[in-house]
Parts: sequence; structure tokens; C-alpha cells
Amino acid sequence: MLGDVSLVALAATLAAASGAVHAAGAGEVAPFVVSGVALALLAALVGRSVDRLGDRLGSGATGFVQSALGNLPELFVGIFALRAGLPRVVQSAIVGSILANVLLVLGAAFVVGGLRNGTQRFHADAPRSAALLLLLAVAVIAVPTLSSHIGGAAAHHEQALSDVASAVLLVVYVLSIPSALRAAPVAPSALRAAPSAPSAPAHSGWPTSVVVAALLGSSVTAAFVSDWFVSSLTPALGALHLSAAFAGFVVVAIAGNAVENVVGIGLAARNRPDYALSAILQSPVQIALAVLPLLVLLSGPIGGAHLNLVMPLMLLAALGIGAAIAVVVVFDGESTWLEGAALIGCYVALAAVFWWG
Repeated sequence: MLGDVSLVALAATLAAASGAVHAAGAGEVAPFVVSGVALALLAALVGRSVDRLGDRLGSGATGFVQSALGNLPELFVGIFALRAGLPRVVQSAIVGSILANVLLVLGAAFVVGGLRNGTQRFHADAPRSAALLLLLAVAVIAVPTLSSHIGGAAAHHEQALSDVASAVLLVVYVLSIPSALRAAPVAPSALRAAPSAPSAPAHSGWPTSVVVAALLGSSVTAAFVSDWFVSSLTPALGALHLSAAFAGFVVVAIAGNAVENVVGIGLAARNRPDYALSAILQSPVQIALAVLPLLVLLSGPIGGAHLNLVMPLMLLAALGIGAAIAVVVVFDGESTWLEGAALIGCYVALAAVFWWG
């Protein structure tokens, strides 16, 4: 894994390179690739910075703050994509982000943690609540889509119904914050690992002032890189012959999920499953309850394309499958590498559907 100084230097270098290739108009693919990698590194830097606060905040608060700041690039990408007139890319990216977390990243964490530490046990209350909250959010998101396809008077008021559903989701998000911030108890696996842990502080060398500066700097830089990333998206899609749905569902979603990729899998490898699940599951919950409804409500004032919650049925079905699986896999408080492999396989099968659009 990259060292702290190396990650900061590499993220800054790639962000500067992204601006340079964007200004120079260096082809169709290069700006897209460079800005995508820069965005992922900036998200990873946010995750690394918040991880340095983990011992002071506890697992619940750490996962919440990590996800809130780690989802900023996705919010920025969504805003710029709407201004560029790409609402379908935004919908695909939102659904892809949720599924990348609950299937791909969670699966990878189970595989790495299971192969390295055997069956991992965690306190299931917090993950179970997060997964159930995600499932309920998906139910609210589904209402405008089902109304549009089934018909009736409400089918002619898609934007208004989407605005109402988005307001409901935001209220639920605000009400869920105290529960999300509550620290989870230490799991038995973490207790067993504690005697063998080094006695030195886990996060020495990162004063609070440095952590705050890294968070602010990476968040502001991510806003600029997100704009360059979206500007290069359409030309790159044509050059690479990728559908907009696949680009949003896979490429944009994975680029914006570097925090959960790096932090969650690393925590599972270090046999800290409670922290890993908090970091991984808080992100899709916040995307469903906060990022998506904010984009719906902001799509009018910011100009560009309007965004509503009426989705293609395959997107909605994939979202429902992912949310339901998330509830099932965390319900027993145990994870194995085989469960992780199955989650990754499910993600690959769903992603393949969107290869053709």
C-alpha cells in the first residue's frame, strides 16, 4: 500500500496532470484516464485522512465521516454531469456506486479478510441497520419508476413525485445520523487480534491539523478534477466504444469508490471487520439517502438536465437485488471468503448487462 507521503504526492501530481491534459486538449482518452485515476487517488487520500482519526472517533463515526467526505467526488461528478446534459450517466453512476459498495467492495473485503484471518465475526446490529435502511431507501426510490410504468394520474407528474420522494429520503437521512455516529462495540475477532497488535499508536505522525488540511485540500481539488473528468467523458466514450450506461455503472462508480476500496479492504485484512463494514456500508446508505436526492432537488437550480427518480427497469432491478443481498449477508454477523466471492460474481453478472447499454 502507498505510504502517506507518497499518496499525497501522487494525488497532487495526478490532479495537476489532469488539469494540464484538459487544458492542452490531449486527445480523447488520455484526459479521461488521467482525471479518473486522479479522482480515485483523491478519494483514497480522503479515506486515509479520516482513517487517521479512527481511534479518536470510533467505528460508527469513522465510517460516517469517511463516507460523507468520500462521496463528495460522486456529488461533484453528478452535478457536472447534469450540467453537461447526462442524466442517464448520473443515474447509472449512482446505482453503480451503491452496487460497487454492497457487492464488489464488500465482497473483496470478505475475500481478503477471510483468506487472511479465516471466518470473521462482527457485531451485526449496526451493519444490519444500515442494510435495512438501504433497502427501505430503495423502496422509496422505486415509487416514481413504478408509478411511471404502471400508469395512473401520478405518472404525469414524474418530477414532482421525484421531488417528494427525495425530500422524504433527506429527512430520513437526517434522522439516521445519530444512529450512524454511535460507535459499535468491539467484535470478538478484534479482541483476539488486540493482544498481538503493536503498542505504538496506529496513526502516529498525523496531527489533527495535518488531517484537516489534507481533507480540505483533497475535497476542493476533487471538485476541479470532477469537472475535468465529466468534460472528457463523452469524447472518451466514443473513442472507447463504451455505452453511457456501462461507463456510469462501472467506470464512474469505481473511480468514485476508492475510499471504500482502499479503507474497507485494508481494515478487513487487519481483522477489524466492524470498522470495515461501517466504512463500506455507510457509503451506499448516504448515496441513496443524501447524494441522489440532493442531485434530484439541485438539478433544476444548477441548470442543465433535470434529474428524476424514474429509472430503466433493469437499473431499478439491479438496485433492489443489491440492497436485498446486503441485508442477507450481514444478518448473521459472520463473513467468509466464499460469501465474498459470490458477491463479486453477482456484481460482474450485473455489470455485464450494461455493457451493451
